Amino acid sequence: MRSFKYFEIVRSRCFIYYLRFIKRNEPLFDKCFYLENNSDVLKSGINPVKHYLKFGGFEGRMPSSGFDSQYYLDKYKDVSISGMNPLLHYLLYGKKEGRFTQKKDEEESNLLKNKSYHNWIAEYDTLSDNELKTMMKSIGDFVHKPLISIIMPVYNSNSAWLTEAIESVINQIYPYWELCIADDCSTDPEVIKILENYKETNSQIKVVFRNSNGHIPAASNSAIELAEGEFIALLDHDDLLPTHALFWVVKAINQNPNVKLLYSDEDKINCEFKRSEPYFKCNWNPELFYSQNFISHLGVYNTEIVKKIGGFRSGFEGSQDYDLALRFTEIIDKEDIFHIPKVLYHWRIHENSTSSVQNIKQYAFTSGQKAIGEHFRRAEINADVQIMSPGLYRIKYALPDPLPLVTLIIPTKNKSELLSKCVSSILSKTTYPNYDILIIDNNSDEQETIEYLAKIQFDKKVKCIRDERPFNFSSICNNAVQLAEGEYIGLLNNDTEVITPEWIEEMLAIAAREGIGAVGAKLLYPDNTIQHGGIVLGIGGVASHAHKHQPGSSYGYFGRAVLTQEFSAVTAACCLIRKSTYLSIGGLDEKNLAIAFNDVDFCLRLKHAGYRNIWTPFAQLYHHESVSRGNEDTQEKEKRFNREKDFLINNWGDLFENDPAYNPNLTLQNENFELAWPPRNILRQ
Repeated sequence: MRSFKYFEIVRSRCFIYYLRFIKRNEPLFDKCFYLENNSDVLKSGINPVKHYLKFGGFEGRMPSSGFDSQYYLDKYKDVSISGMNPLLHYLLYGKKEGRFTQKKDEEESNLLKNKSYHNWIAEYDTLSDNELKTMMKSIGDFVHKPLISIIMPVYNSNSAWLTEAIESVINQIYPYWELCIADDCSTDPEVIKILENYKETNSQIKVVFRNSNGHIPAASNSAIELAEGEFIALLDHDDLLPTHALFWVVKAINQNPNVKLLYSDEDKINCEFKRSEPYFKCNWNPELFYSQNFISHLGVYNTEIVKKIGGFRSGFEGSQDYDLALRFTEIIDKEDIFHIPKVLYHWRIHENSTSSVQNIKQYAFTSGQKAIGEHFRRAEINADVQIMSPGLYRIKYALPDPLPLVTLIIPTKNKSELLSKCVSSILSKTTYPNYDILIIDNNSDEQETIEYLAKIQFDKKVKCIRDERPFNFSSICNNAVQLAEGEYIGLLNNDTEVITPEWIEEMLAIAAREGIGAVGAKLLYPDNTIQHGGIVLGIGGVASHAHKHQPGSSYGYFGRAVLTQEFSAVTAACCLIRKSTYLSIGGLDEKNLAIAFNDVDFCLRLKHAGYRNIWTPFAQLYHHESVSRGNEDTQEKEKRFNREKDFLINNWGDLFENDPAYNPNLTLQNENFELAWPPRNILRQ
């Protein structure tokens, strides 16, 4: 029975607040769902949210497919006793307390407790004897069976780890390999004994003993001199290859005959052979590569090109692989780089490795900074390289000279309190000098807004235009771009607010580079959690924002929440693009995508035209998402939303299962880069 206290709340003005509160927390209250499943409410004509607040919640009626009122009341007796509406309780308290919304979520949570990486390995990354035999037989079907030369520099290695590393090569099911070892003048007689024994007993193992210590670059080059294979693969003397590693490399080579560089996913392994911290990488992503060496392990390179560029260079100790990869990618096409979305390398964790304590080899990160800087100088790109933290870098590109005009386009309707906060933040915080603001007023009828628009135009940087057509976000933006005077245009929602003063400089420096399409910013909710960290295709069935709701200061998945990188799409809530590029692909699709997903489609058309869409975390704004236009809370809006969603999927369906900026081993159920159960690329023949 509902308490007297609750009845008092319902009768008070607080009820209006709670009514609006639930409306704002879509999709847990789905008006169409509620009416379709409760014909008596539909016939009565009562507002469905009001009915649910007053009656439906206590009667166990479901407000949406994602919230089971009866389950919530039955499971949480304190809620039932309090007399509080179950959904209202969840939104105010239960969500923060980690309570479940339906039995299915509870069951899934229990399953997740068993969904550790250990169990994922057992389920999807452990091959049976029969599967291995099938793979071995299929090697005979390979048209091309290249010799793979595995390069291993050695110096006073741990004997057990060295032996395990060598045995992991010997155990490869792909038989056409050679192991080229260069001992860098080890002083440990046990290491010398192990190497001599393998050299004498296995004809596929070559060993050279150097007369002086030259560190990893020199030792690696000595090993390369022994190599006769078409490709070389890099293996550290204490790491491990899974038995099927070279099989998948050669399979990829057969499927991509022109490939010159391959890299795989990787994880870490401790001395008890327990695997952890898998890094499931994206496809080739130059901006992310400048921010971190994600090629790393397992890296496989065309031998002829490696020798052509001079192999490894001294002076880059600790980041010699990074320097090699940077020079290698300079002379090949991006189409010649292939990512294998499988864990083909186990990086040993021990007290002296960068995999265990990154700060232990600080010199390695200084070498990485030097390698990136030299890469930019060779490419004649004016950019500054900064070390953010161990292994992570920030690239600051130079601005165009002279500074071009940037026109910021802000569509709006009413809500002057939001618009004024947005414009005020731009005018007061923005340090870029050459910009103007073009406000498109789409039928505002609130007197306060009309007065604000008249007043703000006294600022020389601001111009307002009235657009009286029915709301069509794509059409409004397209028309505004035609009118914009700037060489670059920035699309900006009226519910955004500038945080970083140099936000335009950051986005413009990237947008001005050759081949760049849309540049997106890092948007935060008012509570300083991430709203937009780049758009990942396929999440939730269509697309969603990477790292959504994670703390704004979070590094995210292997640093991807704080690193500049390419995404398939960025949000039009704040993006910058060259005006000519915008016009060249026809702008936003105003015919088929008037409201939703127009930015995703726009970015995918840019991508299809050969442009790259970049997200930068160094331009930050707050985003009061969808406050000004509201939610999809009517049947008409719901139908329009579904129609636009279907159009997007029908046009770009193939990308929604395998976003190149994501990984098929990562989930499409949420934005947190968790493991996929099952992966969309199961490790099978």
